[in-house]
Amino acid sequence: MRLYALCDQDLLDKKGLLLEDFVDIAKQKNAEIIQYRNKNSDVVFIKQQLIKIRKMYDGFLIVNDAYELIEFCDGVHVGQEDLRAIDKDIFTAVKILRSVIKKDKILGISTHNKEEVLQANEMDLNYIGLGAYRNTNTKSDVSTVLGEKLDEIASLSKHLVAAIGDVQESDKFHHVTYHVMGSGLIR
Repeated sequence: MRLYALCDQDLLDKKGLLLEDFVDIAKQKNAEIIQYRNKNSDVVFIKQQLIKIRKMYDGFLIVNDAYELIEFCDGVHVGQEDLRAIDKDIFTAVKILRSVIKKDKILGISTHNKEEVLQANEMDLNYIGLGAYRNTNTKSDVSTVLGEKLDEIASLSKHLVAAIGDVQESDKFHHVTYHVMGSGLIR
């Protein structure tokens, strides 16, 4: 298993954990990627958190949504709704993002079904997040649980695939590169 650790600020706050605690756990588990997600703070706070993570962690650092902070990390991850906020056409949105973050940075998007995976195949991406594998209590907007179909859908992707949505260390997939763990990492 290759680990992609999702560091959600709301979850840290809810569990009373420091950012440093999360990064230590991710390092102990040999996480190759940390994604920092913060849906409620301003860009100055997010920038400060990215700088803190970078000082403690040598792996890939991805920021969720805040592509304007690309200089402080290795890449950006955006969801389908976030793409549509950039441009109503998701293909154009990805082109805009790629023009902002450049080719030397990582770009990933969330996908939830076969159609979105096939669309992603036509985009200039480095990876996709695919799921949710199971219901998760960290996101209230999970509409589709893929369960055992996740691996089959992942096989259609030309990009690396990160399984999302209550993924456990013990879960086994054939066509998934990364297990994305957030709350499961800090249980």
